[in-house]
Amino acid sequence: MTSPFPPSESSPGEGHLSVHLLPQAISALSRITFQYPLKLISPSPTAHQKSVLVFLLTYGGGLVGGDQVRLKIDVKPNAKLSIVTQGHTKVFKSPSRDVITRQQLRVSIAVGAALCLLPDPVQPFGGSVYEQSQVFTLEDGGSLCLLDWVSAGRTARGENWDFGTWSGRNEIWAAVQFEQTARLLLRDNVILEGDISKAEDKLLKEKMHNLSIFGTLVLRGPLLEDLATFFLSEFSSLPRIGGRDFRSQEKIDNDSGITLSRTAQWRKSRLQQEKADGVLWSAAKVRGCTVVKFGAHTVEGGRNWIGSMVIEQGSIAEHFGTDSLMCLR
Repeated sequence: MTSPFPPSESSPGEGHLSVHLLPQAISALSRITFQYPLKLISPSPTAHQKSVLVFLLTYGGGLVGGDQVRLKIDVKPNAKLSIVTQGHTKVFKSPSRDVITRQQLRVSIAVGAALCLLPDPVQPFGGSVYEQSQVFTLEDGGSLCLLDWVSAGRTARGENWDFGTWSGRNEIWAAVQFEQTARLLLRDNVILEGDISKAEDKLLKEKMHNLSIFGTLVLRGPLLEDLATFFLSEFSSLPRIGGRDFRSQEKIDNDSGITLSRTAQWRKSRLQQEKADGVLWSAAKVRGCTVVKFGAHTVEGGRNWIGSMVIEQGSIAEHFGTDSLMCLR
């Protein structure tokens, strides 16, 4: 497999993170390096930790126009790694569309190893130009939970998808034993092209239909199988189309008198909240990868929805620890 990274336009901030398993079955960092504008911080491990926790940060709280970041992660056999952030990844305005801010991530997940990447959303400011490439290669028995989401910008300041360009690519590869090349399982591209013309019918914000957050969740591997099944099951059992309840009023009144189980009560409450927050979502299985797409009218609405789904099912907390969920709370 050829390198997924194109030649850099400038000297990039680079980082390398390697996680291995100690004899006492505790995951630990064996190597961590970084340089400006990238910063990696890992709290001191404890004997009861379920995975290594690493904060992915940038100096100054964001990426300046033209910043280039490369990060390589190796998760060794049977080790577990959780990556979170301490806030939105801010992308500042670029002086022109030719000045591109890039983040490039390459991850290798060995046999029985697992990575949980649940960061805060990327927040591109008005006039920013951003490209993101994330490539994951999994060996047999490797597991991956990947959340990739982008917001409409600084909505409190009136921004509404006013950036120049936001481009994100996620690739999932399966390492083939005794072969030098890997097999592509999934390539997911999201391209949000900003506005060159001021014509009303070409405004990106009009195309986003009042969504302020758009995200993709990718699940792969044995540790995430239960969570993947949960999303697929919940999607297949949705009792409405486009947030509309097609039951008659008599049926609604009769159903309201039924004593529901805790799970059914949670689902009913979640559906009501989905409607209130304008949540739209779908889930599908693609070559062993479960892909969930979602959007919401507000960032907090999207965060509450994805967080409630993941926390309700419980696999992430069980396998990676509750700290891995801090960006979803």
